[in-house]
Amino acid sequence: MGFPDERDTSTESTPRRSRRARDTAEPGGSRNPFEPIGAATGRRAKEPAAAETVAEPARRSTTWSPYDEGKRSRGPLWFTLGGVAVLGLFVAGLVVMFKSGGSDQAETQAARRTSAPLPSSPPGKYSYATDRKTDPEPLTVKELFATKKIAVAGRSYTMTVTSKVKKCSDGAVGDKLQKALKAGKCTQIIRASFRDKAGKLMGTVGVANLKSSKTATKVQSVGSKTDYVKPLAGKDSLTKSLGTGSGGTQMWMHGHYAVMIWFQNKDGSKPDKKGQKKLFQAVDDITKATVFKALDSRTLTGHPGT
Repeated sequence: MGFPDERDTSTESTPRRSRRARDTAEPGGSRNPFEPIGAATGRRAKEPAAAETVAEPARRSTTWSPYDEGKRSRGPLWFTLGGVAVLGLFVAGLVVMFKSGGSDQAETQAARRTSAPLPSSPPGKYSYATDRKTDPEPLTVKELFATKKIAVAGRSYTMTVTSKVKKCSDGAVGDKLQKALKAGKCTQIIRASFRDKAGKLMGTVGVANLKSSKTATKVQSVGSKTDYVKPLAGKDSLTKSLGTGSGGTQMWMHGHYAVMIWFQNKDGSKPDKKGQKKLFQAVDDITKATVFKALDSRTLTGHPGT
């Protein structure tokens, strides 16, 4: 019953009735189910066939099929096709999502399998700077003495000259110190000289590059009034006389490096207690801002700081 335009095409024979019997029976009796109500009332047997043709468009279907022709069938058909398309896109999206998730999981698992553990820094107080093997790059003047002017808490200093020597005995005074440097496989000594703003004091800071902390400790142990860094005279009116007269010396080790200093009054006179305090305040200001800052960076990374 889904196609209301069908006609019964059966060839089964039925008993013939008289015309009058048919005309009187149709209004209240059996009616053609596909014929509009009232279309047969008062119909004559000899009515032209055109009468049936005119009445045909008045029929209204009580059921609907998407295959019926006309505008009615297009809307539902488009909705049906649209629903299929949306369903297809939804399924495709799920497939892509699951594939993507699987790929991400695979990459994560692969990264976990292939990622090597991060290397740990060498143990000890000086870490990478403990030994030349873990801190192999040579020192440079720019690394140790990056700025010419230094200012700390109202005190200011100026660098006047620098030097770098590979023959370590050329940067040291005293037989014991020179022998210790040689035994410690010293490869370089870098020095710089400074003066204060008032022109009352001056001095030299030097760093020796040794094989290991053990050999640097040995170099430190021989430092004395007779074994110290060689003062580096400048060309300016003050530091050109550096190294003459009386001066104070000191030496420290920092990993496989030995830090050595010589500081004095401008005229080379022996400083009193107050004068000594000023000299070593200058030493502390200058070394913290220059060499120790650079060596601390090597302690952390094993490479020169930027």
